[in-house]
Amino acid sequence: MAQKRISNLRQLRMTDFSLRVIELILEIPEGKVTTYGQIALWAGKPGGSRGVGWILHSSSKAHKLPWHRVMGSTGKISFPVGTSEFRKQRKLLVDEGVEVSSSGRVDLETYGWKRRVAKKKTRTSQPRMFSNRLDIL
Repeated sequence: MAQKRISNLRQLRMTDFSLRVIELILEIPEGKVTTYGQIALWAGKPGGSRGVGWILHSSSKAHKLPWHRVMGSTGKISFPVGTSEFRKQRKLLVDEGVEVSSSGRVDLETYGWKRRVAKKKTRTSQPRMFSNRLDIL
């Protein structure tokens, strides 16, 4: 389902950063959280956490983003304690099995999304036929 939503996003006019942020947020598994800064880093813009917040604010409903899985850098809900938004985010997280303190803090070590990044293949040696050895000439 998420893959279909991602391919539909590619047809929209948006920056590469915005598209990547939305794709990443759609990938966050249920019961896991991540931070605005981590999303920005993975999207290729370290220090772009405010941009991630803006994208979440402006696109959550339109793209059905799991906005509640994105936290502040310390693992704390960004809304002020006691507000309806705070209560809503906390409830959504608790319903997914995430332990959230009354002050809105989540243990990132336990519930933080450990995204698997595909490793680039690195060649440790050249093929034999292209060896730099000169003694074979």
